[in-house]
Amino acid sequence: MRKLIVIIVLFVAVATVKVNAQTPKFGHIDMTQLIQVMPERALALGDLEKEAGDLEEMLGTMQEELQTMYEEYTTKLETMSDLVRQAKEEDIQMKQQRIETFRMQADQQLQQKQQQLMEPILEKADNAIAEVAKENNLLYVFDVSSRVVLYQSNQSVDVLPLVKKKLGIE
Repeated sequence: MRKLIVIIVLFVAVATVKVNAQTPKFGHIDMTQLIQVMPERALALGDLEKEAGDLEEMLGTMQEELQTMYEEYTTKLETMSDLVRQAKEEDIQMKQQRIETFRMQADQQLQQKQQQLMEPILEKADNAIAEVAKENNLLYVFDVSSRVVLYQSNQSVDVLPLVKKKLGIE
C-alpha cells in the first residue's frame, strides 16, 4: 500500500513538472508591415488609383462645366431678365449639388473598392499567420501594429519573418 502511494505521488510530481515545463508560447507580428511587402498590395493599389483617377477626371469635367456656366452667367448678368437670371442661378446651384453628391458617392465607392481589393490580401495574410502559428505551437499571435499590445516580452516570437517566408516574400 505504501509503495502504491509513493508511486502515485511520484506520478503526480512528474506530471506536474511536465505541465510546468510546457510554457505557453505567444507570437507577435506587425500586420501593417506584412501587408506593405505583399506583392498583391501593389496590384490592388494600382487598381484603386486607376479608379480614383477615373472618378477624379469625371469630377474635373463636372467642375469645368460649372465654371463655364458661372462665367456665362456673370458675363450676361447685365442683359438677363430676372426670370432668366433666376433660372441660371438655380441651374448653377443644382450643378453644385450634383458635384457634391458625386464627390460623396465617389468617396464611398473608393472605400468599398479598397475593402474589396484588400479583403483577399488580408485573408491570405491571416491564413499564413495561422499556419505559422500552428507550425510553431503558438497559442496566440498579437498584431503589434494596432498598439493594443502594451507589453511585448523577448520570449514572444516575431512571426513576421516566418510568415514572409511562408508567402515567398523576401
